[in-house]
Amino acid sequence: MSTTAENVQTDQLVEKLNGRLDELISKRLDEMLPKKLKEIESNKTSSMTIIATKGTLDWAYPPFILASTAAALSWDVAIFFTFYGLSLLLKDYNENISPLGNPAMPMKMPFGPKWFQRIKWNMPNLLMANIPGFETFATSLMKKTIKNCGVASVTELRDLCIEADVKMIACQMTVELFGYDREQLIPEVQDYVGAASFLPMAQEADVTLFI
Repeated sequence: MSTTAENVQTDQLVEKLNGRLDELISKRLDEMLPKKLKEIESNKTSSMTIIATKGTLDWAYPPFILASTAAALSWDVAIFFTFYGLSLLLKDYNENISPLGNPAMPMKMPFGPKWFQRIKWNMPNLLMANIPGFETFATSLMKKTIKNCGVASVTELRDLCIEADVKMIACQMTVELFGYDREQLIPEVQDYVGAASFLPMAQEADVTLFI
């Protein structure tokens, strides 16, 4: 009988000690876990994926500017070039701007006195669509403005991205659809994949941009 009572007391003591131990462990974890998670988060390398879908001169700048900036911040960056954006990977890239598709784009003259250069020339879409050679004219103005402002060219920005280890990924379907030869594209293209291969990368990235 005495042995049974001692066993009961022992079991109760063990149960009490286990409960106290669980309580201490839980409290300690509550104190350590937020700090540890914060430490892990601060040590994590940020990442960004960009989907580049347009190849005109005016749309070529955003993906390369954003990619090079993120890479300068030590982010892991990948650009997926698909449909018309694939032309940004051409060795001899030399596209026009498309003011017709960007009606909000200001038309300013890159020459003349300062007051003249500040004038915003509002060009109706109907006018832009019906003047022969308007895109070539607008492109020459844009390139002149870019040069005057000391802004890097598209190919220079692309080279900067390559030097910063930005991953250049070409859409294999677009290559086949538009009849591109891989020899036409820059050799720095790291991979030729479809959407099914790129989407998991975009899902895991901290930032994903569609341009």
